[in-house]
Amino acid sequence: MLAAVDAFFLPAVPHPSVTTWTFGRGSERVEVRLPHLSWPLLERQLRALREAQAKVATRPVRALVAAIDAVAQRFLDPTDPLRQLAERVLPPVTGYSPPMIRATLDRMAADWRAERLEALLVAELGDPTLLDTFRPYAGGATHAVGPRLVVQIFSGNVPGVAVTALVRALLVKAASLGKTASGEPILPALFARALAEHDPELGAAVAVLHWPGGAEELENRVLQAADAVVVYGGDEAVAALRARTPPHIPFVAYGHRLSCAVVTREAAAEPAVVAAAARDVATFDQQGCVSPHVVYVEEGGAVSPAAWAAQLADALATLEVELPRGVLSPGETAAIRQIRAEAEFAQLAGTGVALYASPHSTAWTVIFEPDPSFVPSCLNRVVRVKPLARLEDLPELLRPVARWLQTIGYAGPRERFEPLAPRLARSGACRLAPLGFMAWPPPTWHHDGQPPLRVLLRWCDWEEP
Repeated sequence: MLAAVDAFFLPAVPHPSVTTWTFGRGSERVEVRLPHLSWPLLERQLRALREAQAKVATRPVRALVAAIDAVAQRFLDPTDPLRQLAERVLPPVTGYSPPMIRATLDRMAADWRAERLEALLVAELGDPTLLDTFRPYAGGATHAVGPRLVVQIFSGNVPGVAVTALVRALLVKAASLGKTASGEPILPALFARALAEHDPELGAAVAVLHWPGGAEELENRVLQAADAVVVYGGDEAVAALRARTPPHIPFVAYGHRLSCAVVTREAAAEPAVVAAAARDVATFDQQGCVSPHVVYVEEGGAVSPAAWAAQLADALATLEVELPRGVLSPGETAAIRQIRAEAEFAQLAGTGVALYASPHSTAWTVIFEPDPSFVPSCLNRVVRVKPLARLEDLPELLRPVARWLQTIGYAGPRERFEPLAPRLARSGACRLAPLGFMAWPPPTWHHDGQPPLRVLLRWCDWEEP
């Protein structure tokens, strides 16, 4: 068994009392230490974060990018002890399979490299030095200023998202106190500790810890100490935290989202499209907000929607060898069995439903349903394929889930999507991505329709006489 791993980083409280959690079994067993902090100790850490941010604010943004890049390179290097530790610990803690963790680390850490962070800064600001000083603007000058302290509440469904949140805050020269989810307390702590090893001054501006749900008094004090709050989670969790955050504090929410995909009649016969859709379903075991719940296949092509569903099942079966699904809880397994039973009953009743399921396991499930209505998945590689009479019908079908709509994956001729794309945007979609790329939005994307850096900034204008 691996030595216990600290799932926290508290530079101002180096030796807190800890609680040990155990994940996995046998040789895969991992012990994880989580801190137990009183308010006075946490208050000390908050003060230290503000003091560290005052130093970070004077540094050029290019220097911050270089420090983050150095840590990203370590996560990308399979021979680096940091990468090896992440590969060893994350599967038993998160439940994802080792191949999924390796793929996630490769793709996520690549987005923390300097070239991609600089592209994000340019995309949102034009001139990244706006974060360093006043720059010419409309006959005068302006300066972009980030919050001193961001409190970030993370969800645990997709490893790496919490690190991206910490990186975004650092790019606007904000200190972060990150509260991790019980399902993934590891990677942000590893990142913060590695950052401090490389650049102690910058690392002092990041603290990562977990506290149990229901600790409202402690959480309320933390929220009141923030200059901005960023929350990842379900709608109920977001609403509860928003209600407890003082109204003068900016609140950024990344809440519950749903995604789907659409295949035109021209693309339905392409094997590469089926393989791409399978990979989008399988990545993160469908836990991401960018993961498709439903794939709509347009009628009238060489391959019917029903036949396409069978092909998707074959592709998921093949992909299970390369990218196995992770371990499920009993509740998740029961949900899949329930959906399969309902589909099997509908199939026997002659409704046109067809069920394709992995034999002797719940590894993947494809359900063809003639009814085109959007139906959310229970996740974990359970996907519905539905017929689409005309591509132009898609916005209306998605209207009931418009408020939660995020990514729409697509396959087909661009000229057919050009008149449709504005309608999909008005229908609530935040992103249109080619099939095969749904799971990996670029750093420059407007996350849930918002520019992730600018949403944290305020501006100071300097007017000339």
